[in-house]
Amino acid sequence: MSAPQWIKPHEKDLGGGFVVRRLLPSALRQAVGPFLFFDHFGPVRVQADDQFDVRPHPHIGLATVTYLFEGAILHRDNLGFEQRIEPGAINWMTAGRGIVHSERRPADLAGQAYTNHGLQLWVALPTALEQVAPSFVHTPADAIPQTKVQGAAVRVLVGEAFGLRSPVATLSPTLYLDVALAPGQSFELPTLAQEQAVYAVTGGLTVDGVPSPDRHLAVLAQPARLQAGPEGCRLVVVGGQPLGHRHIRWNFVSSDPDRLAQAALDWEAGNADAGMGQVPGETERIPLPQRPGAH
Repeated sequence: MSAPQWIKPHEKDLGGGFVVRRLLPSALRQAVGPFLFFDHFGPVRVQADDQFDVRPHPHIGLATVTYLFEGAILHRDNLGFEQRIEPGAINWMTAGRGIVHSERRPADLAGQAYTNHGLQLWVALPTALEQVAPSFVHTPADAIPQTKVQGAAVRVLVGEAFGLRSPVATLSPTLYLDVALAPGQSFELPTLAQEQAVYAVTGGLTVDGVPSPDRHLAVLAQPARLQAGPEGCRLVVVGGQPLGHRHIRWNFVSSDPDRLAQAALDWEAGNADAGMGQVPGETERIPLPQRPGAH
């Protein structure tokens, strides 16, 4: 029996004291299936005067997948989409050859305190499709298929599992499940994807009898027996077809390192033809971070 590979989180401050736990990429592995970025934020109490807004910034060569357990985020992008992101919905933004977006406090929550809690993942695109046209698709919570499996509540966010298929379209085989276990409940997780991993969002979890270290991602080599702790467990399963190594610089992902350099130049120049234009109604933008040693 092969033990899971445990991926330890590291904390990243995204600005203004907004700290996330980042599981991927890690020193142990860059990706699980097509997922090469895994951030868990919250639950964090956003106070009335907190400035946690993420100003307009670019992406290339990937898709972002945003999923909330609590709270709300207002997405805007340079394609003209404006979408309130709420718990249970899947928001899939394909950057492709280039997109710019912002993530802010919704106007109706201005001056209020509220809790934000969720996951933001990045999915690599197949090499031949890294330069596809950018797009944004919102799939509301009530369109996500759900069922009971071994007594556990399972939502099939992306991909196919347990006889259900998510309506979320992907460019390669991708799996993303939201599973809720009752206190002490066991769950036999079969192999559902070429690569797959499990992450306990809330509550304790054991994997094949081994307690999960706090906030660790368990990369599985085989089917696994999961068991919730005495308080129950909310967990996600992620995975799919691996797409090979990717080069990453800031918010840019590509199989070609020269493409990253070009994207950086396009962002600094505000090249709208390269998808680096401004978000309608926005005046701010996050400048390109300088590489260590750059002048």
